[in-house]
Amino acid sequence: MFRTLLTASAIAVATAAALPAAAAQPVELVIQYPYGELFNETHAQIREAFAKIHPEITLTYRTPYAEYEEGTQKILREAVTNQLPDVTYQGLNRVRIMVDRGIARPLDGYIAAEKDFEAEGFHQAMYDIGTQNGHVYALPFAISLPITYWNLDLVRKAGGDPANLPTSWDGVIDMAKKIDALGPDVNGISYVWDITGNWLWQAPVFAHGGTMLTADETKVAFDGAEGKFAMHTIARMVTEAHMPNLAQADARATFAAGKTGIYVTSTSDLTKTTNMIAGRFELKTHVFPDVTPGIGRLPAGGNVVMIVSKDDAKLDAAWQYVKFVTGPEGAAIMARTTGYMPPNKKANEVYLKDFYVQNPNHYTAVSQLPILTKWYAFPGENGLKITDVIKDHLNSVITGARAAEPDAVLADMTRDVQRLLPKK
Repeated sequence: MFRTLLTASAIAVATAAALPAAAAQPVELVIQYPYGELFNETHAQIREAFAKIHPEITLTYRTPYAEYEEGTQKILREAVTNQLPDVTYQGLNRVRIMVDRGIARPLDGYIAAEKDFEAEGFHQAMYDIGTQNGHVYALPFAISLPITYWNLDLVRKAGGDPANLPTSWDGVIDMAKKIDALGPDVNGISYVWDITGNWLWQAPVFAHGGTMLTADETKVAFDGAEGKFAMHTIARMVTEAHMPNLAQADARATFAAGKTGIYVTSTSDLTKTTNMIAGRFELKTHVFPDVTPGIGRLPAGGNVVMIVSKDDAKLDAAWQYVKFVTGPEGAAIMARTTGYMPPNKKANEVYLKDFYVQNPNHYTAVSQLPILTKWYAFPGENGLKITDVIKDHLNSVITGARAAEPDAVLADMTRDVQRLLPKK
């Protein structure tokens, strides 16, 4: 596909790449990424490894974005004030808005000019993730999927079988209730519903074969049976398993302290959570519950890397950086220092071959890759606002205020989202 897209610009890139290394001019790239608590060590190791290959390129990092929403909002403002970094990492569901606003730079020419790119682990599925309007604007850096984390010590105390953990929400909630009954200082389950971009709202809907909107994106579609199942399941965690209202950081800390039996969140939390547990109890990861065979999917979380520099003189250097971090070496560094999965095939098959054998908890999400789907981004000017509206309605359930009326919450959420969709 991309060989046919070779342009004069791409030929210039290929010619420049063939020049002696001594001819390379010093370049500074300004880079910004999200979630410092997860990625600071990753980017420190990447900077060190990249410097060995490209000593002429200096990487300067801005303070990390707190989360994907903040990262998107900052980029949108900086595009107006001409303060953009050269390279930004954004949530997988934010490619659309960056392209619609004319901020992301296309990568087709660079990809077409590369030789043996497939042998380096790059493949069509990687391009698809960052494709919008028929062009590639981003490459995936870190991929995550929702999984369950289990405190096997508490499972045993509650009479459960660590070798046969439940794969249905009925089974998960039943076990959460038993763990919750162990004592007043023990919590059965934490579901990190407030993860950025309504990710863990989309997951149970997609797992049953549902969608957020109709195919033409004119009408809400999560108000059907799939959405009702998702909303009722979340409400049951509160009403039946007495799930406390904890922010993500507090939910992680409580689980790591051995006070929560089941922790439902992203695989991206795995390395940090494992380090926090420090051998305090036996941890096992398990699949996300109730994925309907044949039609069920799970949204791919994580982030992409894209070039947004306004300085054309920096584009070639920025591409060298993007190519490295999404290539086998950069991707392997990312996987070893986080719980994310690399989309690069060579990283998984060569660089990380033994890693997954030695770290089976990391392989749980990899086993779910066949059911991966796109993390949905709502269309139009109100896309980010819709995300907040959904979060507000979910919050009314999690706090217990409306946990007893999930159908009414879903109806209100449907109405409010429908009002914000673009008119066609």
